[in-house]
Amino acid sequence: MPAPHPLIESLLAHTGFADEAKLRHFKIDHHLVTALVERWRPEMHIFHLPVGECTITLEDVALQLGIRVDGRPITGATYCDWKEMCEQYLGVVPPKGEAIVGSAIKLKWLQDNMLSFPAEPTQQ
Repeated sequence: MPAPHPLIESLLAHTGFADEAKLRHFKIDHHLVTALVERWRPEMHIFHLPVGECTITLEDVALQLGIRVDGRPITGATYCDWKEMCEQYLGVVPPKGEAIVGSAIKLKWLQDNMLSFPAEPTQQ
């Protein structure tokens, strides 16, 4: 992923996502992932390790990724007209089924259609 455009950096900072926008690549240790998958017990939601049982908490994720976990969650049902919202915020309505699935827009469609900025972007 390319670095965020300078015009949206202040918006990312304001919403608390500035650090997440800096994430680029994760080095994945495939042997570690395989070992953890083999030790996962889905019925208890834990890893069964030789030294005892272990699970991943929200605090672990927050510390690893630098994501804030305090404050109000961003969840819940939405009763929005997605076509209208996309037109308002994106300036285009993604094709339903191809790009919009339920209340989500596919990241691949966003990357293909929204990643570039105009030659002379504005602050609006």
